Amino acid sequence: MDMTKIFTFLPVPTTIHFGIGSRFKTAEKVKEFGAKRVLIITDPGVVGAGLMVDVEKSLKGAGIEAVTYDKIVPNSGLSLVNEAVKLMKESKAEVVVGVGGGSSLDTAKAVAVMAGNPGEFGDYEGMHKIKNPGLPVIALPTTSGTGSEVTIFSVITDDKKHLKTVAGSSYLCPKVAICDPELTLSVPPAVTASTGMDALAHALESFTNLNTQPISDCLTSKGIELIGEWLRPAVAKGDNLEARYWMLLGSLLAALGFSSTRLGLAHAFAMPLGSAPCNLAHGVANAIMLPAVMEFNLMGNIPKFVQVAKAMGECVDGLSAIDAAYQAVEAIRRLSEDIGIPKSLKEVGIKEEWFEGIAEESMKSGNIAVNPRKPVVEDMIEICRRAF
Repeated sequence: MDMTKIFTFLPVPTTIHFGIGSRFKTAEKVKEFGAKRVLIITDPGVVGAGLMVDVEKSLKGAGIEAVTYDKIVPNSGLSLVNEAVKLMKESKAEVVVGVGGGSSLDTAKAVAVMAGNPGEFGDYEGMHKIKNPGLPVIALPTTSGTGSEVTIFSVITDDKKHLKTVAGSSYLCPKVAICDPELTLSVPPAVTASTGMDALAHALESFTNLNTQPISDCLTSKGIELIGEWLRPAVAKGDNLEARYWMLLGSLLAALGFSSTRLGLAHAFAMPLGSAPCNLAHGVANAIMLPAVMEFNLMGNIPKFVQVAKAMGECVDGLSAIDAAYQAVEAIRRLSEDIGIPKSLKEVGIKEEWFEGIAEESMKSGNIAVNPRKPVVEDMIEICRRAF
C-alpha cells in the first residue's frame, strides 16, 4: 500500500434508506422537513408500471399534497427542467421527490436547486457554480445504474446545442435516498442490462483511475464484485428479488465511490455518444466503449486491473500480471455479450466520420484528468476505431 498518498474522501450529505419496502417511508421523510406540499418528478414508464401507487398512497395517507410532473424522457433536456421549475413554483412545493432512472432523478435535482438560484439551470454547467441551496430532494431510484440518488452531479441535455451537459455541486445531492429493490423489479431486460453496465463502469473507472484511494476502493471493489455476480441473473429473470437487491446495492456503492474520485475515458466518451447525432443510451455507450478503453488504460494501472479480474470472478492463478489484467477486459466483454449489449459502435449506427468530433468533445470531460493513462485526441480516435 502507498503510505505516501494524500487523499480526500467526500462523504455525501444524503441519508440512505435501503431495503425492501423502504418506499413506504416516503411520507415520513417528507414530514421530517416540515413539508406539506411536494412536487413529484417522474416519467411515463414509471407511472405506467404502477410504481407510483405506493408512493402516492404514502403521501396521501399523511395528508401531504402532491403534484406530479411525469414528462421526463431519456436524456432529459433543459426545456423540461424549465417547465418543471415553473410547476414547482406554481404549486409552492416544499420538497421535490424524484422517482425513476437517471433522467428523472437528475431532473428532480436540477429543478429543486433552481428554487434558490437565479436564471436557468443551464447557467450552472460545470463544477461548483451553484451558490445557494434549493429545495430538499428525496430520490427513489427505479433502476440500478446511475447512482444519481447519492451523487453531486446532474446530467441534462442542452436542447439548443443538442449536447449533454453536467453540473456538479454539493447542493445537487439529494437529502434522502430511498432505495427499494422492489421498485426495480419491472425494469425490462435491455434497460436492466444497460443501466447495470453503467453502474459497473462507475465502479471500475473509479477503482482504476488516478484519484483512487482506500475508502473509495472499499466501495467500488465491492460494487464490481456484486454487479459482476448479479447482473446476469437480474437480466435473465427480472422478478429475481435477490438479484435486484444486490444490483441496487452494487450501483449505490459504485456511486458513493465515484463521487470522490470521478471516472475515466468510457464516461468521457459517453457524453458525446449520448448527444446528437449519436443519441446512444448512456449505459450502452459505456458498455460498448469499456473494453477498448480498458485495453488503452491497462498499462497505467496493471495491479488494479488484476484486482478487477479477480472481483469479476476470473481465475488468474499462474498468469503474469499483464495477462491477468487482460482477463478483466475479457470478463467485461463476456458479460456484455451475455446480457445482450451491442458489440460495437457500428452495430448501433455510429459512423466513422463522426469519430473526430466524438474524440474532440470527449477530451473536454473532467474525467480525462484522472484517467490512468493520459490520452490525446489521436488516442481517442483510435479507441473509437477499436470499438467500431
